[in-house]
Amino acid sequence: MQTKTNDHFWARFIKGVIIALGFILPGVSGGVLAAILGIYERLLNFMAHVRQNFKRDFPYFIPVGLGGIVGIALLSAPLEYLLAHAQVIVLWGFAGAIVGTLPALTKTASSQTPRDWIDLFWFGGTFIISAGLLYFMSELFGTLPANFGGFIVAGALIALGVLVPGLSPSNLLLILGLFTPMLTGFKNFDIVGVYLPIMIGGILAMALFSKAMDYLLQRFHSRVYHFILGIVTASTILILVPNPYAAESISYAGATLSTYLLSALAAVIGIAIGYWMSALETKYK
Repeated sequence: MQTKTNDHFWARFIKGVIIALGFILPGVSGGVLAAILGIYERLLNFMAHVRQNFKRDFPYFIPVGLGGIVGIALLSAPLEYLLAHAQVIVLWGFAGAIVGTLPALTKTASSQTPRDWIDLFWFGGTFIISAGLLYFMSELFGTLPANFGGFIVAGALIALGVLVPGLSPSNLLLILGLFTPMLTGFKNFDIVGVYLPIMIGGILAMALFSKAMDYLLQRFHSRVYHFILGIVTASTILILVPNPYAAESISYAGATLSTYLLSALAAVIGIAIGYWMSALETKYK
């Protein structure tokens, strides 16, 4: 019996390569890309009911996972280079991409129930608390080390970006100081030190939070999304603010007029891309 074209091994492999963009590009959500490619609902259902769906869905997602690994390996080297040689321009472009997704995320937040004062309280409180915690995290708790445990946290954040379409985990990884070490590990094919803990963190987060996320979104949809909006807004602003406590903080030292002009252009392009990606999610989710 022949497999349908859209279920072909290599078609799913290519989908995995594309979804890898959402793992390492700030402003791009793996969940959005999975929704666009038509596998988000099946993935969420699989993770929420692993025992019931294991025989059917595990073989289906093997090529998706392999494609994700290859996509990450291919994309990490050029992205690491750009961050090393054009940090300000690249980060403004990333921030723009996240800003471009905010209108759709805001619309989604009130799509099931009208926005009320509790939603605004959730957003404002989350924004203030997460901004303070993220900015002073290294000072308060010490730097999150780029080791096995740190990359388990990175994997969990990446998985949350898949579970919640519109949430980009990479901006959090930048603030936590894990983004560049993660890219370096991906580029060097550090299987044990980087790939393995990220996979462990991702699987654990999927297993632990898929049912919980489904429950919360079903019963507290508006509250959950305003909570997410607060974190996303705060972390996006912090990407552009120099932070002496953060290992990968943006630095404007040596920036010229052309740097600022190119950064503004990158931000505009990023906003357009983020808005376009959100429109695609609305269409295909």
